[in-house]
Amino acid sequence: MQLLHVDSAITGDQSVSRQLTARTVTAWQAAHPSTTVQYLDLAQQAPSHLSAQSLGFRTGQAAATEAECAENALSEALVSQFLASDVIVIGAPLYNFSIPSQLKAWIDRLAQAGRTFKYTEKGPVGLAGGKTVIVASTRGGVYSTSEGGQAMEHQESYLKVVFGFFGITDVRFVRAEGVAMGPDAKAAALASANVEISTHTSVAANQGRVSQAA
Repeated sequence: MQLLHVDSAITGDQSVSRQLTARTVTAWQAAHPSTTVQYLDLAQQAPSHLSAQSLGFRTGQAAATEAECAENALSEALVSQFLASDVIVIGAPLYNFSIPSQLKAWIDRLAQAGRTFKYTEKGPVGLAGGKTVIVASTRGGVYSTSEGGQAMEHQESYLKVVFGFFGITDVRFVRAEGVAMGPDAKAAALASANVEISTHTSVAANQGRVSQAA
């Protein structure tokens, strides 16, 4: 089994999401010893945002310059790495009500027609099914317990939609919210997240899809 560990927080050792992804990967390997891990740090290796030079995979236009060739090669490397992974563990802190821009830039490179989805006469169909995604979702405030908070967050909601668009039905969240609301709130959030890590890593990859198929 291949696991892809992705971090995106820019706060280094102070990052709660990085702590949670590391714990998640360690717990997954303990529960599933045959797992091999690849690591991608988007704060250090962020792909550029989409531009005229990097749209070759969307337009089908052949690369004409060295810059276009390099961008095409990067897009191919990222989508190939993603497609080769059975489990993807993603650190996704809430930045300004959404995900970090470097995480969005990575997802933009994965969204390739013919690779992760396709269009049919009945609409889009995901092509990357059969994977498990575990998201370490961290938030300074509390958004999950009120309608107003839920309306403000475009982090977990976006990730559910985009991975669902890719055909991935097994998306699990390890959530720590309220981490900026004082030491007690942070400790409680981390304790809750640790319980979720134990729960999510003990379940086999893509178990939800297997259950549905049965």
